[in-house]
Amino acid sequence: MEYPKIISKLKSLRNQRNIDGMARFGIRGKNLLGVPKPILDGMAREIGKDHELALRLWDSGIHEARILAALVDDPAKVTQTQMEKWVKQFDSWDICDQCCGHLLDRTPFALKKALAWTKRKREFEKRAGFVLMAAMSVHDKKAPDKLFLSFLPIIRRESWDERNFVRKAVNWALRQIGKRNKSLNQAAIREGEKIFKLETPSARWIASDALKELRGRSFKKP
Repeated sequence: MEYPKIISKLKSLRNQRNIDGMARFGIRGKNLLGVPKPILDGMAREIGKDHELALRLWDSGIHEARILAALVDDPAKVTQTQMEKWVKQFDSWDICDQCCGHLLDRTPFALKKALAWTKRKREFEKRAGFVLMAAMSVHDKKAPDKLFLSFLPIIRRESWDERNFVRKAVNWALRQIGKRNKSLNQAAIREGEKIFKLETPSARWIASDALKELRGRSFKKP
């Protein structure tokens, strides 16, 4: 499917009711069309992997075209320059999550960017760092435990941040690490207990919500 046809199809599917619904979930990015994710998934399967097309889709500035860009891009061809360009243009939590969870966590630069972005000041850039950690915890089956253990002090370091989309991503990263295996579960619980003792409203919420899910979790024997 060629670029002009893709853009034309997306625009033809514009749905104001969906746009209004997205706003209620905190999705208020620019150029929203309200195209449901399952439709974008279907388009992505039809298109296949196409790095150059992904770059054009992103540059369109259309919200759904940018999600589609993350779905069709080839992680092996993504550059650090591209990652930095995209992260600076994240304007909603779902753009951030779709890009990090479907594409950026599979690039060779995922770890480097996760560590760097968690130090950023802008809300969605900082969120992106923790979403990468969460996504790597789920998708990178071969990564050693020590990688995820190294994320825990960073999670504690940033647990003071009261911004909604940051603290939710910090919590998400902690929970996903703790669901990976029994050893990491115990480490994440210990970290959550340390975070709770920081006694800031954000830290207490991050810790209590994560501990509720992680305590008592069972794991299959290897």
